[in-house]
Amino acid sequence: MGALRFAATLYGRQLDTAYHGYVRRDPMAMLRLAPGRENPYRIYEQIRAGGDLVLTRLGNYVTASHPLCNTVLRDRRFGVRAAELTGRAVPDQQVDMSFLDKDPPDHTRLRRLAQPAFSPRQMTGYRTRIEQRVGELLGSAATAGEFDLVSAFAAPLPIAVITDLLGVPDADAARFSRHGATIGSALDGIRSLRHGVRVKAAADELDDIFAKLFVLRRTEPADDLVSRILAAEGDQIRPSELLPLCRLLLVAGFETTVNLIGNAVNALLDHPEQWDALCADPAGLAEAAIEETLRWDPPVQRTARCAAEEVTIAGRTVRRGQFVMTLLAGANRDPAVYPDPDRFDIHRTSGVDHLAFSSGIHYCVGAPLARLEAVIALRTLAERMPGLSRAGAVRRRNSGVIRGPIHLPVRASLSRAPRDPARTAR
Repeated sequence: MGALRFAATLYGRQLDTAYHGYVRRDPMAMLRLAPGRENPYRIYEQIRAGGDLVLTRLGNYVTASHPLCNTVLRDRRFGVRAAELTGRAVPDQQVDMSFLDKDPPDHTRLRRLAQPAFSPRQMTGYRTRIEQRVGELLGSAATAGEFDLVSAFAAPLPIAVITDLLGVPDADAARFSRHGATIGSALDGIRSLRHGVRVKAAADELDDIFAKLFVLRRTEPADDLVSRILAAEGDQIRPSELLPLCRLLLVAGFETTVNLIGNAVNALLDHPEQWDALCADPAGLAEAAIEETLRWDPPVQRTARCAAEEVTIAGRTVRRGQFVMTLLAGANRDPAVYPDPDRFDIHRTSGVDHLAFSSGIHYCVGAPLARLEAVIALRTLAERMPGLSRAGAVRRRNSGVIRGPIHLPVRASLSRAPRDPARTAR
């Protein structure tokens, strides 16, 4: 009953947010609703027009300024353990995200345990396995002719890689994709009692898989990340922290990549001249296309920080316990930093790093792996299917924090063909 009351309270908050969005035209509320899911970038511009640091109706702050987002994310006076300061969780976070929800020293201790698996040396070892899996998936897709880019390619690839890295045997790609999407949807908050039940069931099933794996790896250690994590139990990690850490690494290990690949292909099909340029030089432009996608339409749209003490920034005083919502995707289209920021251009040259993977101590630990998977996927897709085209309408995830297509029907073609601009619909 406690869980049901909790879900009902959160659902009530969502209804109140909807009221603010439609009746009072609150831009932050609109980001949670259909307009924000379909095209959040117009809303980011509306927020940016209000200034670098804007006070929200709930008494917190929001920013779409690239320099200011970067400053807040790097400033140690801001943290993520908001519950200790305010008695309430960080906005949009209702599930245990292991070290993402922790400040130093706990964050440092747990992140240090996961970091070696994503080192440059490890990336070199993963490359061959990724290329092999990409080849297998595209071979099956080419035989099918028409396929869903997400379920047939973008999702199975990172799931295969991260479950192999963790040491999960006989991983069911469809099952993990479904559970990952469900848990990821909770980052927006629990929307209904049914949603709350689905999130808990998905988390419980993943925890059950890992609990059984822990039993196996305690008696039969292997060369995988779960075995290394278990070897550190009692010294670097507490027993209660094992499941949240492994769940985070699994879900974050493929949710970012599946949405990155989906957003990249979706953007390129919307801009056929860019797709043609990529197909003319896949090896030379695949990395640039992924970086431009990360800037233009990133998988993670926003994150929040809470002031651990009084901080003065952008001419405003942020009190202890107040949140600053950093709109990462809005910052990536800041016209003060990027010329013509709304234009998708894989030839773009800019010396300013985007914030798609956040910044500071919470910079995405899996960013090197996500980049490697996405670049190989896009390069190989352009090499093997230069005539790729849409075969149906795109359906996006029901989320304002995680952005990406949940269905992207495409038609495989081994050669380029003239494109009908009318079919390039977002």
